[in-house]
Amino acid sequence: AAVVVLAVKPQDAAAVLSALAGQWGAPGPLLISVAAGLRVASLQAWCGPGVAVVRAMPNRPALVGAAATGLFAPPGVTEPQRATAAQVLSSVGEVVWVPTEAALDVVTALSGSGPAYFFLLAQLMAEAAAGLGLEAAAARRLAAATLYGAGLLAHGADADLARLRAEVTSRGGTTEAALRVFEDAGLRATVARALEAAALRGRELAAAHPDLTPTAGDS
Repeated sequence: AAVVVLAVKPQDAAAVLSALAGQWGAPGPLLISVAAGLRVASLQAWCGPGVAVVRAMPNRPALVGAAATGLFAPPGVTEPQRATAAQVLSSVGEVVWVPTEAALDVVTALSGSGPAYFFLLAQLMAEAAAGLGLEAAAARRLAAATLYGAGLLAHGADADLARLRAEVTSRGGTTEAALRVFEDAGLRATVARALEAAALRGRELAAAHPDLTPTAGDS
């Protein structure tokens, strides 16, 4: 096969790839790994020589063709191979290349785990609205629709997130009152700590397996 997508549990990857090593043929395939935490060095070692490796970190909205996927290719991966990897992953959403493997830990924290953050916010908004007297099913539908619509606006080619927020925020209005509560509660610092915790946990999970320990340049 010209392209192989590795989509297995991280603990199973070594056995799967080692069993295939030596059977790739020439030229070797392009391996696209979507297995979380598996470093390029480990993947290359398990595959054997002649296999180009690209790491990808998609997210759950791939199920509806709206993924946000971070891609990393080490030196040696050709431009045509990079283009192929981007084409494969863009079939389920948007792709963004990152310059270092370590940056994929941040991608994991941002877009890999990110859908859960938005789901939580929408859930809390719906619960708060129900607590204020809105019927629960209506609150959920409105929260989900708001999340969807805001996402479409934010995804615009020239979208500026701060500008979009400002356009909804009238001086002295209801939105400003709500945002002030968020700011006073330290939402900015909380979000920063949350992403830092997720990125750190990603590095810890990779390092937990001796074959997945990142190199000094990736820490």
